[in-house]
Amino acid sequence: MINRQSLTSSNRPIRVKYNDRIRKRIQKPIPRSVVPSFFTLMNLLCGFLAIIQIHNEQLIYGAWLIVIAGLFDIMDGFMARLSNGTSEFGIELDSLSDIVSFGVAPGFLIYSFSLSQLSSIGVILSAFPALFGAVRLARFNVEAKNQGNDEFFRGLPIPAQAIMLVAFVLLFQHGNSYFDALRNGINSVLIPMVIILSALMVTTIPFDKIPRFNKGMKQQDRITILFFLLYLTLIVLFQHYGLLIAFAVFILRGLIRGAYTFWLDLLRE
Repeated sequence: MINRQSLTSSNRPIRVKYNDRIRKRIQKPIPRSVVPSFFTLMNLLCGFLAIIQIHNEQLIYGAWLIVIAGLFDIMDGFMARLSNGTSEFGIELDSLSDIVSFGVAPGFLIYSFSLSQLSSIGVILSAFPALFGAVRLARFNVEAKNQGNDEFFRGLPIPAQAIMLVAFVLLFQHGNSYFDALRNGINSVLIPMVIILSALMVTTIPFDKIPRFNKGMKQQDRITILFFLLYLTLIVLFQHYGLLIAFAVFILRGLIRGAYTFWLDLLRE
């Protein structure tokens, strides 16, 4: 007959080891990447909700959800720098979220807005934000691993092209009559806009990054911060008008810088 007391005493070391393992896991510090990853997932959630709203023909709600996704995208980058929580996992998760929120969702938005009138051509054009955005994000991930941080983005960031499309939809949601004189109506403006924004994503034109806040900031970084504060002020005061103006200025600054750099390179040669 088995002695119960001996069985209990033999099981006790196993139980103690199990409890110690659980205790160590509980006491283990939370990884720094958790906080920025939370904001990244909120970005993805907003992109998913935007697609649902657009499918339900609530284009305005869907458009503003893409804008909110953009705010979460800014926050995850800011929190990653603040907590020094940048990681390969965070970079990959951010790209997966961005392709949904700023590639698929705005593509579906512009298709539902007016490109659906063009049949199969409209489908292809609507896919441009996702297709070119995927190339842009893949290149960014490779460069982030091999080269580390840089002062500028190479190519238009995918959230910027998404917000430009969103601002256009919000601005002309109820005012398509302005384009009646054009052959294809509002699509005569939207089509080249989609093509240009998509192409800019895969160029090497330098666009502004939000600089790190530190004591040794360069004069150029301080000017960039002032511009970002200007963008924020325009958006808060003028909403969708401010969105269009702010991101148009952002893109224009990048184009001017790219043209200037190209000209200097020509003079050096």
